[in-house]
Amino acid sequence: MAERRDYYEVLGVDRNADGAALKSAYRKLALQFHPDRNPDSPGAAESFREASEAYAVLSDPEKRVRYDRFGHAGVSGSPGFGAGGFDASIFDLSDLLGEFFGFSAGRQAGQRAPAGSDLVLRLTISLQDAAFGTTASVETQRFERCEDCGGSGAAAGTRPRTCPVCRGTGQQRFSQGFLTIARPCGNCRGEGSIIEKPCPGCGSEGRRRVTRNLEIRIPAGVETSSRLRLAGEGDAGPNGGAPGDLYVVLTVEEDGVFTREGEDIVVRVDLPFPTLVLGGEITVPTLEGEEERITIASGTNAGTEVRLRGKGPGRLGRRGRGDLVVRIGVQVPSSPSAREKELLRQYAEVIGAPVGSKGVFGKAKKIFS
Repeated sequence: MAERRDYYEVLGVDRNADGAALKSAYRKLALQFHPDRNPDSPGAAESFREASEAYAVLSDPEKRVRYDRFGHAGVSGSPGFGAGGFDASIFDLSDLLGEFFGFSAGRQAGQRAPAGSDLVLRLTISLQDAAFGTTASVETQRFERCEDCGGSGAAAGTRPRTCPVCRGTGQQRFSQGFLTIARPCGNCRGEGSIIEKPCPGCGSEGRRRVTRNLEIRIPAGVETSSRLRLAGEGDAGPNGGAPGDLYVVLTVEEDGVFTREGEDIVVRVDLPFPTLVLGGEITVPTLEGEEERITIASGTNAGTEVRLRGKGPGRLGRRGRGDLVVRIGVQVPSSPSAREKELLRQYAEVIGAPVGSKGVFGKAKKIFS
């Protein structure tokens, strides 16, 4: 016979745990191992039984004192504990679940119908729309309440009848060893009621699928993977249940000119070498489509950034805008003319820069000699 584990170890609490800590630990284990959630796992049922046994002892002050003094032997002979250590005959599972989770084991007549499903819509927008915000018109499909039956699923002039098998609870109870398990009623499919004359418009479901156009306001500053939640725009629930929500997941298109970096927009501008050395004025594009004039200081290095304050995208959920960052690069001609090559060689000779294969070899020779 396997050795029984320490009750404190089973619940994962220390020996000084108070009632609230015990209840919280058991609640977590009960949710994890409840047989209704693990119908095909015998191990889960055993773990649930073990946790229930441990909580039944430690939550009772008198039993806990005996257990702390004598261990399992101190409680094995007490009322509610048989030879196996646990007697479910006095352990009302439905009452315990109701105490912890706020519901009874069966569905009561008149219980609110389940809510509808949430929907996900993926939408691609431009970088400019993401930066400044926009309104997008989209087409969606969802379940909406059937107008013919008002969401009840029953034909006009009729109403659902209480299920005679489960008496409106939507569940049937079965004994499984020491446990009493509640399963959805097979006669009414867990609804608690039976529709004898279905609505011809929706086939008793209480809702119909429709296609509709929706205007979505996209705030400034969104990015790829940003999610917008539109409450109540999901599927209507069956049998008149409340609608779910619609989540819009955004993808921002790549732009050929600008890139997004946090709250800023970056534009790369490659300049000729003389401009970097001598300085000058240039124009750069902006998100608004206009050009902005900036000054390049003499002696500017490649990689230098010029920041234009407040010229970037909007800040999501905040006032103001980010910056437009102009990242300077060097423009290298791919096919220089003969005249350009000659001038470059002359300049290289003046500053002692290696050019061509001989120049590079000669430079390296000087370094290592």
